[in-house]
Amino acid sequence: MTIFAFLDKYKIKHNNSKLIEQAFVHSSYVNEHKGKLHDNERLEFMGDAVLQIYTAERLYEIKPPLKEGLMSTRRANLVCEKGLAQVAREFELNRFLKLGQGEEKSGGRNRDSIIADMFEAFIGAVYLDTDLKNVYKLLDILMKKHIRETDESIYDYKTRLQEYVQSDSRKSIVYELIYAKGPSNKPEFKVAVKIDDLIYGYGIGSSKKEAQKNAAKDALEKLALEK
Repeated sequence: MTIFAFLDKYKIKHNNSKLIEQAFVHSSYVNEHKGKLHDNERLEFMGDAVLQIYTAERLYEIKPPLKEGLMSTRRANLVCEKGLAQVAREFELNRFLKLGQGEEKSGGRNRDSIIADMFEAFIGAVYLDTDLKNVYKLLDILMKKHIRETDESIYDYKTRLQEYVQSDSRKSIVYELIYAKGPSNKPEFKVAVKIDDLIYGYGIGSSKKEAQKNAAKDALEKLALEK
């Protein structure tokens, strides 16, 4: 499958084939084919801007409304290097990358930074080639489930909880270990999270970090119900 077959599959308009192809050209490939191609770095700049407004708009539309701090944190996680690389891998977009031989051999096709840059460039190219409505259609196919979905490999509940209470700088968040038990090869930790000395959530995990994350998640769920 080519990138154009991919776009046709999802009924995404495209006109300028060279512009779309450029989105997948890494600088290492250009260095080996001097004078023939341009890399995707300028398109990456455009795609970053489009992704910022797209994710902001879709997060703004969520009901019940998210607080500004949560929207900022969520957008940052959606458009971070790891988040964009994950989306690109889900649709195997990295198979269309054009890399130099050295970059290919060193694993560049699976490197988050290269894949994320490619994804931004792809979005930038589709936007420049058509219009915002068309690129939103594409992004809804690629990213809409991630707008609501909480992916624990990307999303940090502790950071989100901090953002949730940051509007009042006087509030403090403390994670308190309740117990640690079990054998060394299968430990269990229980943690309570306190906001201004009041317990808002509990979490259990196989490490203190996991227990804290689950406690923050529990607190966020309770705080959302109290809004």
